Amino acid sequence: MTRLIIGAMVRAIGAYPSGWRYPGAHRDPRGDAAVLRRAAEVAEEARLDYLFFGDWLATGHDLEFRDPYLVARIDPISAITYLAGVTSRIGLIATANTSYSDPYTLARSTASIDLLSGGRAGLNLVTGAEPRAAGNHGLDFHAANESRYDRAVEFEIVLRRLWDSFEDDAIIADASSGVYLDPQKLHATDFHGEHLSVTGPLNVARPVQGHLPIVHAGTSPRSRLFAAQSADLALVAVGDREQAIAIREELRSLAFESGRDDRTLKVIAPVLPIVGETREHAQSIADELSELVQIAEDWPGGPPPAFPSNRSLAQLSQLVGVDLAGLSPDRSVTPALVAEFTAAGQELVEIVAERTGRSPSGERPPTLRHLVVAASVNASMIVGTADDIAAEFEAWGDSGAVDGFNVLSAVQPQQFEAFAFQVVPELQRRGVLPTEYEGETLRDHLGLGRPDNVHVTPGDTALRVVSPRDRAGRSPVESARRHP
Repeated sequence: MTRLIIGAMVRAIGAYPSGWRYPGAHRDPRGDAAVLRRAAEVAEEARLDYLFFGDWLATGHDLEFRDPYLVARIDPISAITYLAGVTSRIGLIATANTSYSDPYTLARSTASIDLLSGGRAGLNLVTGAEPRAAGNHGLDFHAANESRYDRAVEFEIVLRRLWDSFEDDAIIADASSGVYLDPQKLHATDFHGEHLSVTGPLNVARPVQGHLPIVHAGTSPRSRLFAAQSADLALVAVGDREQAIAIREELRSLAFESGRDDRTLKVIAPVLPIVGETREHAQSIADELSELVQIAEDWPGGPPPAFPSNRSLAQLSQLVGVDLAGLSPDRSVTPALVAEFTAAGQELVEIVAERTGRSPSGERPPTLRHLVVAASVNASMIVGTADDIAAEFEAWGDSGAVDGFNVLSAVQPQQFEAFAFQVVPELQRRGVLPTEYEGETLRDHLGLGRPDNVHVTPGDTALRVVSPRDRAGRSPVESARRHP
């Protein structure tokens, strides 16, 4: 039995492309404040470890079809600042892009939130460069993209030095002697790199957590190296359990080889559960969500210019090896048609059957639309009852595939609350999630110790703090080489 880290990746209008169209779903971002507040209250009542807010620094018509939740959304720093005031225990993680952010400003705002929230803030550092985002920040996209990881490495170093500007006891505040500050315990940043130059010190006291937990997501070799060397949480999208085990071992080996205690790196996978009272009920929800997804053939004269190119029968034809051009997207997929499919096409039929309960030989066969959606909507889905989903979570944890999950909800608020009120109690019954918070800070929730001040203990010792939860005698080498 493995204690899992369980957080919620919050997308106010739902994480599935058609989630906002589902009956009863929240769909107007002008009402996001109430949805976010309710989600925070529910998540804290369920004892989830954190709420996670991603970001995207541009918008456009294409996002309406591809990722509607990105069209208009609240700034992540603003979101966690707001929710810090209406919660008391749950962690709050915001995203910032190192390509476009100013490190001093970000260090100041995040240290402030950590102090105001009692040590519950976390920071997801992303490095992605996107043409529209670059244009919004007056930068050349190609130049920003080429140097983004070099800048990110410097950015992370600067953040830690700024957060550590004040030693914990630098403020003396002795009214009788008139001494307020010990100047020897206030440290300049004095960082001058290729991409960043920051003098410091930061004009905010050291955060409650010392350093906010740092999160990083990505699949490229450079991204994984950055996560292994610098992050507390590595978010990794995976296709199956075997791949997850291999990636987690790779990341922990890279962490150990970089000189840190690999047990302080927690590998987290995103997952989108569809929760139902019965398995058939969950499949019916997934089925309706699939039927609500628009594909290119829904426009007789052709889809809008910004429509995703992969959401079409033409693209599906290449995958299944059968020319489907001119057919209705709502045509049933029969056993005879499946027999002509490639192996990849037949596997797609099996995925649809598992998610929606529709089988070519059954009373309700899938349609071509179901296959297009399964092939084009990138989501790691688990469809079933609370027991089904909890059992899958537990199996992944016990096999050493992950340290936890970032849970997405297809529909807000229904599926978010279904996970919190149905799946979480089952996870707690199985002992993989506690029924009460085990500490006060986000670092406590994640099983991470409080790092030393980098100005007092040089050598990036912050990256080598042994988690209190992991002081069981395993050596770092053993940790990197075997499943827990």
